[in-house]
Amino acid sequence: MENFTFWSPTKFVFGRDTEKQAGALAVEFGATKVMLVYGGGSAVRSGLLGRVRESLECRGIDCVELGGVKPNPADDLVYRGIDLARHEGVDMLVAVGGGSAIDTAKAIACGVPYEGDFWDFYCGKKVVEKALPVGVVLTIPAAGSEGSGNSVITRLDGLVKLSLRTESALRPRFAVMNPELTFTLPPYQTACGITDMMAHIFERYFTNTQACEVTDSVAEGLLRTIMTQGKKAYDQPCDYDARANVMWAGTLAHNGICGTGRREDWASHFMEHEISAVYGVAHGAGLAVVLPAWMQFVARRNPGKVAQFARNVMGVEPTPDLLADALNGITRLREFFRSIGMPATFGDMGIDSPDIDRLVEMLHLHKGNPIGGYERLSPADTHAIYTSML
Repeated sequence: MENFTFWSPTKFVFGRDTEKQAGALAVEFGATKVMLVYGGGSAVRSGLLGRVRESLECRGIDCVELGGVKPNPADDLVYRGIDLARHEGVDMLVAVGGGSAIDTAKAIACGVPYEGDFWDFYCGKKVVEKALPVGVVLTIPAAGSEGSGNSVITRLDGLVKLSLRTESALRPRFAVMNPELTFTLPPYQTACGITDMMAHIFERYFTNTQACEVTDSVAEGLLRTIMTQGKKAYDQPCDYDARANVMWAGTLAHNGICGTGRREDWASHFMEHEISAVYGVAHGAGLAVVLPAWMQFVARRNPGKVAQFARNVMGVEPTPDLLADALNGITRLREFFRSIGMPATFGDMGIDSPDIDRLVEMLHLHKGNPIGGYERLSPADTHAIYTSML
């Protein structure tokens, strides 16, 4: 086990009607004027945005609103939000929604006090030293952004999708998590969220670091729970306990706990970011295609951890053949993704003729050569993985 620092200062407030506590929490963390960042009309139509605004205003906090966040959030709305926040004297961002709204709020939060272009942080030119505080009212369990210091934004010029990772600067001060707010999610969105949180665990679980039994056990337990409770939530959308377990698992999948003491991978996320940047697919759907393809490729070189996953998570009976066990587990994972309506190929995502050469070129331009931790992948390797997804 390697040395590590685990930092998770977010205050999580979980359960029914907890969105009514947003005002008290904002006051607790020093807010006087809040920008509410949200997506489409569902937060308005459901009355959630109104309840959050009322909770803030009852505590004497003024509000301004920034709607219109889209999946795979882009830089144009971030720039608009930065200008609005500066003009209005906003001192806290509260995201009402899922990962896209939260990531947009985080980008605005680090951009407001910075004199340069906020994109400097995402492309690695600058490190975030100062940011406005961020709060969250979560409606879509998936990205885990409510408990992490990370954010992903797409720059429309060139369709460049990059992630920003901070230890503490962009971790939300509070996250309100009411599972009832997820009852009306479409099945496809529920499935994309399940896949995304599993991917966050996989990126940390697949490692060559030895003797991390505690972290392995946490990761494996979360994966089993996400699959059993996620399928139940997919089939029975108003099952509170299933939704609650999935919601909390999504936070634990990405708050860093599953990566303690080990080196991580992240090749699958990097590969998917290029797909969703260019073709606009849902991130979770893209991961459902990339992850098994990546696993199948690396298992032929390094089957050990994939076989462990197959046995401890997918229920494969152990045999002396590590690779056979690994491939059996990958088959079962694909079957699970299919059971929740996730795609298995580029064609299933509506991409009939993907430009694989472009995806590989942009991937390694943005992330270097080679990429990955469990297995170091060259452009030839990633080209082979993309091609296996046809």
